[in-house]
Amino acid sequence: MITRLAKAGLAAALSVTTLSTGAAVATAAPADAPSPSAQHVTVSLNGYLPSTTPPGPGQFSVYWVSAGTADLTGPTHITLDLPQGLTTDGAMFYSTPYDYTFTETVSPDGRHLDAVLVGSRRVGFSEFMKLHVYGDPTKASGQLVATIGNPNDTDPTGHVAVATLDGSTPAPVVPDAPSVTGLDTTTGPGAGGTPVTVSGSNLSHGMVLVGGTPAPGTCTDTACTVTTPGGSGSAPVSVVTPGGTAAAPAAFDYTGDPPPAPPAPVVGHLGPISGPVAGGTSVSIAGSNLTYGSVRFGGVPADRVSCGPQYCTAYAPAAGRPGPVDVTVTTAGGTSAPVTYTYTA
Repeated sequence: MITRLAKAGLAAALSVTTLSTGAAVATAAPADAPSPSAQHVTVSLNGYLPSTTPPGPGQFSVYWVSAGTADLTGPTHITLDLPQGLTTDGAMFYSTPYDYTFTETVSPDGRHLDAVLVGSRRVGFSEFMKLHVYGDPTKASGQLVATIGNPNDTDPTGHVAVATLDGSTPAPVVPDAPSVTGLDTTTGPGAGGTPVTVSGSNLSHGMVLVGGTPAPGTCTDTACTVTTPGGSGSAPVSVVTPGGTAAAPAAFDYTGDPPPAPPAPVVGHLGPISGPVAGGTSVSIAGSNLTYGSVRFGGVPADRVSCGPQYCTAYAPAAGRPGPVDVTVTTAGGTSAPVTYTYTA
């Protein structure tokens, strides 16, 4: 399921906020330490518990912010675990522009939410998802735990936020690094759909990547059970956790034909349609079938590209001279028909 709502600029909150009536809870903020990782993302959690008088659901927000020195790229994995006695029916993700894909799943018991955001996020950019929480907090036990992980983030600090039911403030958590010892299956059809168990340690809250593409499934501390996405050739396998990323000792080899190509991308609108020859203009591109797209201006790759199904953002590269150039978006489905962007002196 993909959910999107517009968001006005909102800084990531690092402490508890009481949103309305109901019992507020305490949350551990990410460790405040310098990040040695150029791409770094941190997570925080706040909100209030369900109310019994008058009856009503609680509401929590999971925030994350790109906190490194370079734009965050690739898939970012976010999870939320609820204590025994509390449940959720899913989250709404608030962010504009819509230059990303966002998918989420909720476990059958309503206590585990798993989400993946794919898109480039500029340094300092904060986002959040909001969800309702149901149940009787006086009968609940445990903690709310939010985690985040990205394969390009090598700094494990700030990847876990904990909210308690009793109002205490736990110390920030720095998770152990994962390790992967093997795969139970290393071949399967290019169409995808092969069940694979990835074994190792410290794999909880993990996301499995096959050839860089997230594979749907679940992880425990010692194993991840996933289904392969479509692909071709020999694809590296890795597990991304809040503690880091671990590569599998063997690749997954696709056999037979790859999956059918997606529909060709279509570009219908640019904004703005012109900018200085020095480049650096932020350009919005609207269309369809743009997911995972790359953008070119006059054949030159654009900077800081991020594409969702119907929207891309990109920064125009520098040009050798003023004048019109073709702008195209290329995906696995092909290259869009060009639209015109004009460089000005």
